[in-house]
Amino acid sequence: MTKIGIKDIAARANVSTATVSYVLNGTRNVKQNTRERVLRVIEELNYKPNEIAKSLKSQRTNTIGVIAEDVTVFNVPEIIDGINDYADRHDLHILLTNLRLDKRIGRRFDQVDAYRSHMSNAVSDLLTKQVEGIVYIGVHPRDLTGLVDTSGKPIVYTYCYTQQDISIQYDDEQAAYEAMSYLVGKGHRRIAIISGMMDSVPSRMRFNGFYKAVTQFELPFDPQLIKMGDWEAKSGYQLTQELLALPEPPTAVLAMNDVMAVGVLRAASESGVPIPERLSVIGFDNREFSDYLNPRITTFDLPLHEMGYSAMDSLMRSIKGEEVERKQSPPCRLLERDSVAPPYQEERKQT
Repeated sequence: MTKIGIKDIAARANVSTATVSYVLNGTRNVKQNTRERVLRVIEELNYKPNEIAKSLKSQRTNTIGVIAEDVTVFNVPEIIDGINDYADRHDLHILLTNLRLDKRIGRRFDQVDAYRSHMSNAVSDLLTKQVEGIVYIGVHPRDLTGLVDTSGKPIVYTYCYTQQDISIQYDDEQAAYEAMSYLVGKGHRRIAIISGMMDSVPSRMRFNGFYKAVTQFELPFDPQLIKMGDWEAKSGYQLTQELLALPEPPTAVLAMNDVMAVGVLRAASESGVPIPERLSVIGFDNREFSDYLNPRITTFDLPLHEMGYSAMDSLMRSIKGEEVERKQSPPCRLLERDSVAPPYQEERKQT
């Protein structure tokens, strides 16, 4: 079968090859009737432009590389969906690389040498495929400064960051502050917090939000109400047992993720403390299971889709040479469910 080219279209439409090129590329205005005639011939001949040749000529591939540290971790799929949403709307191609770090190293992110080569190989592979820029998706918010060399290609980080590149990371501090404000608005004063490990950036930022609320609302600052967990349900369970054993236990617990909140629910149930009647609980992350527990956990929804979409928007603006804000922090959203109520009052029981 003879390959159809621009010359064939030009001859059939009785126009110059330059006019056909203008119609295909949208580089110049063409009279409406001429444009329609050219498009009609293109359709009749079933012409398919050579995308590779076009990209070589324009030095644009419209292809973006995406490196995900592990696509099986809860935050990553929704971020990728936001990236694909932007790509679909702007006719961009996505090349996705999965580093599988959760399987390869688990949560030992301090062992940089264990995964540095995987990062480097992924970047090199994408650069050989002529991507115009890269979006890097972490599985844990941490500083990756100096670990990724894109040879001058623009890069945007999300769910992680560096000291000099564009990064999209939700506002942990503001979310924790809003959680405390919500509990205070319900009448709670004695509020406990179960944090993640304090070498974690989210833990520190969420604790900052907690402390900001304690100061602003003049809440009692009791060190016994501050517990450090490890993000796992077992720590939420054990630390809640300690909180409920206090001479004056808290009326509410802010768990810094939904997994630890599961441990809070279990400990309360075993201690005969009904939720939310005697103990209110707020989680974080809006994990899928949080809406199926009994009671359903009030939690914070992370703007993961928005982070992916914003990462692509920032990357494309950077590719075009526009000024882009280096640190962006979309807000989280409180999801009110069934695990929070006003604090229990003894006098209610008596009346």
